[in-house]
Amino acid sequence: MCKTKCDKMRWYKTDLHVHTVLSPCSGLEMSPRSLMGKAKTEGIEIIAVTDHNSMANCLVYEKAAQEFDIAFIYGVEVQSAEEIHIVALFDDWKEGLEFNRELFDSLLPIKNDPAYHGNQVVLDEKENIVRTIKKSLINSSIWTLETVMHKVREFNGFAFPAHVDVTPYSLLGQLGFIPPDLNITAVGITAECDEKALLEKYPILHDLVLIRNSDAHSLQDVGSGYTEFYLEETNLKSIVNAINNKNNVRIK
Repeated sequence: MCKTKCDKMRWYKTDLHVHTVLSPCSGLEMSPRSLMGKAKTEGIEIIAVTDHNSMANCLVYEKAAQEFDIAFIYGVEVQSAEEIHIVALFDDWKEGLEFNRELFDSLLPIKNDPAYHGNQVVLDEKENIVRTIKKSLINSSIWTLETVMHKVREFNGFAFPAHVDVTPYSLLGQLGFIPPDLNITAVGITAECDEKALLEKYPILHDLVLIRNSDAHSLQDVGSGYTEFYLEETNLKSIVNAINNKNNVRIK
């Protein structure tokens, strides 16, 4: 998969919200090759790994994505102080890593309970568990929603509120509206979302791009939700350009 300029522009089947074994609510079945193999079977051409509040598994899953010729985008699902989930994406690993360090320091000092939530495991390229993260990743950062958005932009990333069509942990579920100074161009929706009904309920969303994702925590959900982007390059910059040109995005 071309990470730089491709031969010609075309539509790319994309999932920008997928979890790995690191997310405590996920499972060990979401190992790098199993996840990317399922994504390949489902026709996913661009994928973003977005674990809860950590990017610790990104490089290992990027390697697996390369083996299956899937373009990879670094990502994380941040939980703000208001308990709103935001997908943050980065083209550059160094900038994403620095964001990840600051994010981890901002998390509440609560230990994970593996017996209740599951383990938070980091893998190596051979899919061996090399360590577990002790701090709970499913709790909130002290960052507000506005701070999260500011921090992502500070590190040249792109962010959108996740799964706005459901009540738990969503922008509309928590606040009931979109703050006018948030300056967002897109929102995420679930695989099951009826976008027409959502737009009728929240007319303000007509001004934004809807991005359907799987939010997969298990293999059976990989490929269940996706968005097609009309791209010249399979990177985040091109995806953002497509979002800014609404005609270059379509959901299925």
